[in-house]
Amino acid sequence: MAVNPQVEGRTYPPTDPYVVSRAKIAEFAAAVGARDAAHTDVAEAGRRGYADVVAPPTYAIGISQSAEAAAILDPEADIDYSRVVHGEQKFTHHRPLVAGDEVVAQTTIARVRAAGGHSMVTLETQIKTTGGDLTTTATSLLVIRGGGDA
Repeated sequence: MAVNPQVEGRTYPPTDPYVVSRAKIAEFAAAVGARDAAHTDVAEAGRRGYADVVAPPTYAIGISQSAEAAAILDPEADIDYSRVVHGEQKFTHHRPLVAGDEVVAQTTIARVRAAGGHSMVTLETQIKTTGGDLTTTATSLLVIRGGGDA
C-alpha cells in the first residue's frame, strides 16, 4: 500500500521535554566509540567553551526518532512500519547539545513520493530547547517497500 500523499506538509505536535544528561551522553559516547574527553569531562568541555559535557553529533537520533513516531504511527499516513527501511539520515547542527539542555522535537512530513514501486517519505525534525533555541534539524528518508516480493 502506498503512503498517503495528502500528509505531505503535516506537522505533528512537539514531544514532551527531554533533559539531556551527562549520564546519557556518556552512555551514547561509549556505545558509538566517541572518545573525545569533552563527552565525559566537564572541565575539558568548559575549556572548549561549552556549558557542560557535549553530546556526540549523532546523539540527536534518539530525540528525533521519538518525534518521528507521531508521523509513522499516524493512521492517515498509511505507513506500514513492518516495511520501513531507513534510507538516509542527515543532521544540521545549529549548536551542539550539552548536558542540561531541555529540548523538545517536532516533526514535519516534508515530502512523500513514489519511486520504483516504493514510497519515499522525508521527515524533517527540529530539536529546540524549551526556550525556543534551535539546536538541530534532523532529516530522515524512509523507504516504505512496496508489496512485491523483490
